[in-house]
Amino acid sequence: MIGSLRGKLISRRPDNVIVEVNGVGYHVNVPLNILSNLPPEGSDVFLHIYTHVREDAFQLYGFAAEDEKKIFTTLLGITGIGPKMALNILSGISHNDFLHAIETEDVALLCRIPGLGKKTAHRLILELREKLPSVEKPKDRLFEDTLSALVNLGYKKSEAQESLEMAYKKGYKDIEKLLKESLKYLTGSANEDVIESEQNK
Repeated sequence: MIGSLRGKLISRRPDNVIVEVNGVGYHVNVPLNILSNLPPEGSDVFLHIYTHVREDAFQLYGFAAEDEKKIFTTLLGITGIGPKMALNILSGISHNDFLHAIETEDVALLCRIPGLGKKTAHRLILELREKLPSVEKPKDRLFEDTLSALVNLGYKKSEAQESLEMAYKKGYKDIEKLLKESLKYLTGSANEDVIESEQNK
């Protein structure tokens, strides 16, 4: 399998490029949005490569960043998403915007991608939200471990993260106390405490 290519950029078209390595020209399918970042024809270029092998085809897919390649290969693990659709998704949105759309469950943003409907957008969110890296840097191990625990309890990552943010601001440094406080927000008991406190004033 070919994992990367470094060579001379011979030609580029809207959906593919040809990279010459030691006299051999490799036809590489690429997302539309990386073309503007590629050097002029005749220049040296480096691409992260995913090799797709079928009985009737041997195709190369190239990416400027390892993160883009990871998203592409993760997309291929979803039922109904093949290389063409995965490439189309990465052509229609930057990989950071895609990660953010999945993390925030932004169906409207995903549906702006040509050929991607609401049904597929919902399936992408459902299957990818725990598999792809977060666009935000993790606060620390305590935060990440507590978030993981909340997700394992069945809460949506976005809801769990929001409640954890509020609990985290209170300065808890113990996972049990942080988890307990986060669950208060998720179950609504924190709001009830606030209401009761206001009534007792």
